[in-house]
Amino acid sequence: MIKLVKAVLEDIPQMQVLVKQEIKDGIILDRTDDEVATNIRSYVLAKENEKIVGYAALHVHSNRLAEIRSLIVDSEYRGKKIGESIVKFTLNEANELGVEEDVLVLTYLPLFFEKLGFIAMNKEEIPEHKIWADCIKCIHFPVCNEIALVYKVA
Repeated sequence: MIKLVKAVLEDIPQMQVLVKQEIKDGIILDRTDDEVATNIRSYVLAKENEKIVGYAALHVHSNRLAEIRSLIVDSEYRGKKIGESIVKFTLNEANELGVEEDVLVLTYLPLFFEKLGFIAMNKEEIPEHKIWADCIKCIHFPVCNEIALVYKVA
């Protein structure tokens, strides 16, 4: 049975192993152990017993904007609605935290997010601090093929 739990520091090594190939493929940004540790409260994990089979982070940029980052589901567990459960958990968390307007996602899988109520937006509308804080670290920068989508919280 898959359960959703908040991450703790001892989860970091297993999280890094799960995301390793996606980082190599340029699908997910590389985050150091220290970066993950600094943001550990942002992460929600999908676990089967003690095995992490997926996760994502909800990063709050401001009272109006949050972002779902690093969504990953183990390839052996895809197609079982685990990613959907993780996204719904993060959207609920954004609501509970009081995010007033939008939850952003940058993805190569826009249809997945559109099925969950996200709508496409122009990347030019993404706040500049988001671009310079994260996108500059991407192997694809400055030529980005990711699609920006937003979920309206309010």
